[in-house]
Amino acid sequence: MTAVAENTSQKTGHTLREGAFGNARALACRECGHEVELGPFYACPECFGPLEVSYDFPVVTREEIAAGPNNIWRYKALLPVPDDIEQSKNTEPGYTRLLKAHNLGRELGIDNLWVKDDSTNPTNSFKDRVVACALSAAIELDAKVFACPSTGNLANAVAAAGARAGIKTVVFIPSNLEKPKQVNSAVYTDNLVAVNGNYDDVNKLASEIAGEEEGWAFVNVNVRPFYAEGSKTLGYEIAEQLGWRLPDQIVIPVASGSQLTKVHKAFQELITLGLVEDKPYKVYGAQATGCSPVSVAYKAGVDAIRPVKPDTIAKSLAIGNPADGIYVLDICRQTGGAVEDISDDEVREGILLLARTEGIFTETAGGTTVGVLKKLVESGQLDPTLETVVINTGMGLKTLDAVSDHVGPRATIDPSYGAFTAAGIV
Repeated sequence: MTAVAENTSQKTGHTLREGAFGNARALACRECGHEVELGPFYACPECFGPLEVSYDFPVVTREEIAAGPNNIWRYKALLPVPDDIEQSKNTEPGYTRLLKAHNLGRELGIDNLWVKDDSTNPTNSFKDRVVACALSAAIELDAKVFACPSTGNLANAVAAAGARAGIKTVVFIPSNLEKPKQVNSAVYTDNLVAVNGNYDDVNKLASEIAGEEEGWAFVNVNVRPFYAEGSKTLGYEIAEQLGWRLPDQIVIPVASGSQLTKVHKAFQELITLGLVEDKPYKVYGAQATGCSPVSVAYKAGVDAIRPVKPDTIAKSLAIGNPADGIYVLDICRQTGGAVEDISDDEVREGILLLARTEGIFTETAGGTTVGVLKKLVESGQLDPTLETVVINTGMGLKTLDAVSDHVGPRATIDPSYGAFTAAGIV
């Protein structure tokens, strides 16, 4: 038994099998660099900084990746999962389309624009990616309950993945969450728990439960380092689908900030592994004004992020105390990007703009990202002549309330040609 497996066994009562986390080597603190063994740990014992997965990568080729399945497991050598991950019961997310957005680009004045459309994942959001990695960790750690605090999409993904794997799931959501997202979780599990409060209140409760209950794997709490790695697959796919090159600019929604930091991590790993050419690229973060602590800090030129009480229709981005916010600031500044925010009305406009130019119905997070893209171009913060990717993280059918009162029949007419012509539709 390896030292890593032995130490984890002493703390969890479970012995890891050889290769349980693939090429992952340890969990390393982002702040002080201290390393701990692979296991259900998320805070550094030395400085309480966040832990993330470190690897000893083998040589990985484009040909090996291309020969893999059409889901995130084509990148299994770069993820904290076992080599036999394809044989596990999971939702097999990923490898979603990268759409050339000619119409949206023309509307915004961007010469070369792409939309990474993650709304076609198994539960219609990018969260299926991160949950698949978290599920693998939970199973390897012999967890009895698969759980999460969520603003909606994560609860959907956890409930579905748990059902597929045959593991008990419990998902916690704010009680005011959009009804479609509640239904999308409740169909997969009878353990949907609504909590009176916002996401930060739900997350605090989940952390307390994780500290008290044995055998609970909270995907974004005690197995968060493994969970977060799933977002890297967005970056891998974008580079591969562009012909193994990095875009010049990318716009990413910011809730906790983890997705943005992991896409950047993916780009850096691809450069290190020699899979793409090393080149500069700019990373931009998108928030809704009603919950924009990272954007506020960016514009103020400060590093500290002041928590806020969310008040926005973009509930999937409504995290008032974002765990990775300071790292988002660092990345956007270092790459020459920015963090911007828009109003709820502009979020709705972004939803309609993407739908009516590219036929993609996005949820409020995607409306935020498209709206911020528009604002970045208009303000001169984003170069419209450079190749740009914008990420759509979820399906609009989950947030119908955001637009249902703003769209509808243009006219109601009698079933006659005269009534049609009188309506002035053409």
